[in-house]
Amino acid sequence: MSSSKSNTGPRQVPPPPNSRAGQSYTRFIPREELQGFENWMPDTFGDSAAAQATVRAAVPPEPEPSAEAAAQIIQAQLHAARQEGYRDGYRDGLVALESFKQSFAQQLAGQFGLVLTNFDHELGALEQHIATSVSRIATQLARQVVRSELETRPELVVQVAIDAVNAVLMSARQITVYVHPDDQAMIAAGAGEVLAARGARLVGQPNVERGGVLIESDAGTVDARIGARWSQAVQALGTGVDWAPDAD
Repeated sequence: MSSSKSNTGPRQVPPPPNSRAGQSYTRFIPREELQGFENWMPDTFGDSAAAQATVRAAVPPEPEPSAEAAAQIIQAQLHAARQEGYRDGYRDGLVALESFKQSFAQQLAGQFGLVLTNFDHELGALEQHIATSVSRIATQLARQVVRSELETRPELVVQVAIDAVNAVLMSARQITVYVHPDDQAMIAAGAGEVLAARGARLVGQPNVERGGVLIESDAGTVDARIGARWSQAVQALGTGVDWAPDAD
């Protein structure tokens, strides 16, 4: 009795009669003999819904972090951010400090240079003032010495008269020698021969200070008075100290 059940498996088709044993045999399989198949596409293995579901089922989901772990993570991130900010701030601070030091050093150098320049100018002016004061004081002391010398040694006027007469040109005539009346006798005794040789006339003149001599002739004048000789001396020194003490 033949079975009424239909054979659901693939039909077995015998190989052709003329096929040899051991020879590979292939045939076209009709669609109705295939069960549970899908059309294959290049990305079927990676993107198909079934493959993705299989991968998700094989990999267990990551557990959600607890609140304590999340807080620790946040604290670690904050600490890392603070450390990074500290390093950046420290580096920027060093750069700013170095720039400030250079700028401050340049400013100080400029200020010190200006101070030194002004100090040098002031020191030079002070030295000049001191030198002028010292020269003036020395000249005043010299004036005192000369006055004392004339008072203690009035005979020095004799040599002054001789030098003044000799300074007159030899061709000069009408030579008149004016001296202080208190010096006239000493000059006549000490320089009488020189005056007589030049034909000079000795005259006492009150406005001629003691120790001084004024000679007039047709060839010119020789001023050997104390004030005139003193002016010539202090002019070379540049002190401007007058012979009269009241003029200081």
